[in-house]
Amino acid sequence: MLLFNTMVVVQVKINKGWLDSNSFDFHISHKASPHCDDRECDDISLLVIHNISLPPGKFGSNHITDLFLGQLNPNDDDYFKDIYKLRVSAHLLVRRDGSVIQYVPLNKRAWHAGVSEFCGRQKCNDYSIGIEMEGTDELPYTESQYSSLATLTEAIMANYPDINKQRITGHCHIAPGRKTDPGKSFDWQQYFASVADNCILKQ
Repeated sequence: MLLFNTMVVVQVKINKGWLDSNSFDFHISHKASPHCDDRECDDISLLVIHNISLPPGKFGSNHITDLFLGQLNPNDDDYFKDIYKLRVSAHLLVRRDGSVIQYVPLNKRAWHAGVSEFCGRQKCNDYSIGIEMEGTDELPYTESQYSSLATLTEAIMANYPDINKQRITGHCHIAPGRKTDPGKSFDWQQYFASVADNCILKQ
């Protein structure tokens, strides 16, 4: 059901860029990545949705975290031999079970978008927040993932009012021809229907 003109009180707090939740039903763990730096602009005005799985199509391991922390072992899988030296990260990862890991504080620049452009503005890393969904372009995402993504989105929108539904996009949209994620399997209609139009922080 689409939600119009509704006001949601967000339970997730943000302290110095780090998300925190006191809910037993929504756990966020923190694993600080060295792959980040200071933003080159003041505005945070875009949310970018990605997908990732390591090795491709396999879920549930710690390999994504290892990659974002610069600790991926090239001997764990042949695929890793080509990527283990990459210096990449995202602000957040939503696992298949809906659990969330944060790697970079939201006020810092994560290295998730690469060469990119949104509405004529380049260098999306400078002004965006990147969320990785554990998944592939082909396999459906889980209901737990959509629920967690909606919770994260509402918290981000409440803290960064320049981000609204019109400024939420996929990696495929800001890097067309180079990237395809989050893929055809991502249900944008379901996602947007689960995110309130107006969000306020819990006092």
